[in-house]
Amino acid sequence: MVKIKAIPFLFMFLVSVDGLGNPYHVLGISNSASLQEIRKAYKQLAKEWHPDKNKDPAAENKFVEINQAYELLTDPERRKKFDIYGMTEEGPPPVPPKRDFSQYRRFDPLDGFKFHYQDRDIILFHRLSITARAYENKLVPKSYRVPHLILFYSDWCFACLQVEPVFRRIIEELEPIGFGIATVHSENEQLLSRKVGIHTLPSLVILIDGKTSIYRESLFSMQKIVEFVRSKFPYKLVQPINDDSVTSFLSGWVDNRVRALIFERQEFIRLRYLLMAFYYRDRVAFGYVQLNSSSTEAVQKKYKVPKDIESLLLFNENTNRPVASLSMSDIPIKTMQDIINSNKYLVLPRLSSQGMFDALCPPEWARSRKRLCVVLVSQNTPYHDEPRQALRQFAQDAPYNVERVRFTYIFQERQAEFVSALAGEGSPAEPVLHVVIIWRRDASHIKYEWLPHTWNGAESQEWNETRDRLESTIQRLLHASEALSYEAVIKELIDEHAQGIVSRIVSKLLLAADFLKDNLTKDQLLPVLSVLATVSFIVIVGYIMTYLVRLEEENIKKNACANGTSERRMGSPESAENDANCNNNRKPKVTTPQLRLHELRAETYNGMVRLLKPGCRTIVLLVDAQSRTQLVPEFHKIVWPYRKNKTLMFGFLSLDRGLEWYKCLLTLSLPEPRDLNINPRNCIGTVLSLNGHRKYFCMYHAKHPECSKGKGSKRMVKMTKHFSNASDTAKGAFMGFDSSESDDTETSDYEQGYRKMEEGALSDKYSNVVFQCNLLDGLPNWLDRLFEGTTHRYYINYWPDFPPK
Repeated sequence: MVKIKAIPFLFMFLVSVDGLGNPYHVLGISNSASLQEIRKAYKQLAKEWHPDKNKDPAAENKFVEINQAYELLTDPERRKKFDIYGMTEEGPPPVPPKRDFSQYRRFDPLDGFKFHYQDRDIILFHRLSITARAYENKLVPKSYRVPHLILFYSDWCFACLQVEPVFRRIIEELEPIGFGIATVHSENEQLLSRKVGIHTLPSLVILIDGKTSIYRESLFSMQKIVEFVRSKFPYKLVQPINDDSVTSFLSGWVDNRVRALIFERQEFIRLRYLLMAFYYRDRVAFGYVQLNSSSTEAVQKKYKVPKDIESLLLFNENTNRPVASLSMSDIPIKTMQDIINSNKYLVLPRLSSQGMFDALCPPEWARSRKRLCVVLVSQNTPYHDEPRQALRQFAQDAPYNVERVRFTYIFQERQAEFVSALAGEGSPAEPVLHVVIIWRRDASHIKYEWLPHTWNGAESQEWNETRDRLESTIQRLLHASEALSYEAVIKELIDEHAQGIVSRIVSKLLLAADFLKDNLTKDQLLPVLSVLATVSFIVIVGYIMTYLVRLEEENIKKNACANGTSERRMGSPESAENDANCNNNRKPKVTTPQLRLHELRAETYNGMVRLLKPGCRTIVLLVDAQSRTQLVPEFHKIVWPYRKNKTLMFGFLSLDRGLEWYKCLLTLSLPEPRDLNINPRNCIGTVLSLNGHRKYFCMYHAKHPECSKGKGSKRMVKMTKHFSNASDTAKGAFMGFDSSESDDTETSDYEQGYRKMEEGALSDKYSNVVFQCNLLDGLPNWLDRLFEGTTHRYYINYWPDFPPK
């Protein structure tokens, strides 16, 4: 019984194994081998059977078989499928063979009725089936150059069987001209189906530029499928050309692309040329010329194009003569690819992107196969056209193969980082219009050498010498024994052809519109329109209701004002209140944030100084009865910008009641206690910043050394000298010390700004006087330095008591 049960499973296992065979036997390992053992066996066999090392005729096939076995066993999913089903290719699990009961005669109640049905299968779908992993890793990257048509199907889909002939015709018609064809088993790849947006089977999807679009029409119309495919190519991928636009089209090679003209009789360009234009769109710009049109006769005559067959012309910088031409009744795809691949770069291309740099100057480790790139550093200006044309002519006349020496140029302002990386040792002071020869060791390391002479063009006096110097340098560096002098590390080049912000936004909007157009059906459109209409109705009705309520409120206020006027005439006691309300309605009162100045006295002393929270400060202005009316408004105006700062409090101190407290404060800040003779007139205009928590204060006065011109760059000369030197009263005047100048009544008048003087009347005696109106001129700058922390701090041991009233 055991042997009988094992036979069907063994038979199914042997049938499912395809041409690859058993990958474990290919690598010579057991079924339980670990990943490390698989890699070790692969390395040994790859070295042994590599075609470059093994001359056996079967070495190449053996090497391919070893790689296939290694790829299968290192993929956990494929290895699991092989261990269970014996599968070596990605696809659905094998179906056991059905038994044939056709030879048995059975009772048929419908005998006499004949049903004619064409037997079809989905083996073709299984053979082209891919997984979600292959879709993401292979098809999506390829779709930026080759569009793919993907059919979503399932095993028990009757409609899928019906479209099998149409899909077979799609393969026969579109695959030879360059389309990629694949299928996806929707039941096995449900996540991928939901991601693409598949709701019904079968569904045909085109994958182009990494984006998918679902075909919504009937799959039985080949013509509609082709029209759908044509509509998904980028806009203006191939430009229509006539006698008027051919010159501007061929002269547009400044975008660093070769120009191609396609001549054919049809009104619309054939799909094969669209695919070719899409594949080479980064390197070649395609134009379409209709042979039967009267507006293209001059173009056909100029380039001598036959009218009975199709033609392909390629142009580089020379717009008068094509660099390559091809004329056939039906141009083969392979022939077009070969001719374009041989001429897809200009004679002097520009290093405009990292992809162009990698294609023109690929990295090479082998010194014997050293490939040089001759780069002219220029700017995007017509004044540098002549030097570029001179290098272009030199490249055309040079006998070097493009595989060994490639001539290019670069715009300094667009690739500033690349040029600055070469501006190291041995570089000229100004690299513009200089030639540098580079050799790429790898992706980021290059070796380079600059030509000492400027490349000014063929009209310069030093042209012959510069040309000979470049030729001799190239000949010398091509030898394997010669090495370039300097080395640098470079970053990736900026893509000069990338879309800007506006272009990307427009592109996103167009993609969103296409997505809604493709995915929004009629059944979904009605609910969306219903929701939009409902929301719009609610918004409009709400706006109308708000407007009506506002009108009603205004009418009520007008009626109230009218009633108030009549009551005032009648002597009503509420008339004054109604008039006030009416005036308020007519002229709305604008409220602005206020800045309140607190007076520092015994009642507010603790709140403004001693009980301040950490990080908070009180800024106080010292005034007397005479200067209060002038200095307090000016101080309020200066500190107004700081009104929103919650860590600051502003106030003023009247010297009539706070002089003793100020005197005690100054005494505590001296290094040695001593008696001070304070003159109140010298204290006017002083501003104190009090930090109650950390017990220090900062001081502003017009004569303070911190505020005087010419000494702003010096930090502070030792402040104690100003206190200890009692004989120098001028230095202590800003603190309030006694000064002979302050005792003079005339000087006091000048400080108050009362005395009016005629021009030239001010003598040297009053040259050091500060008028009362100018005492706070330097306060804004001092406040800036105060908040920066650069003002001098006077520390005290405790806050003195404020004298009672």
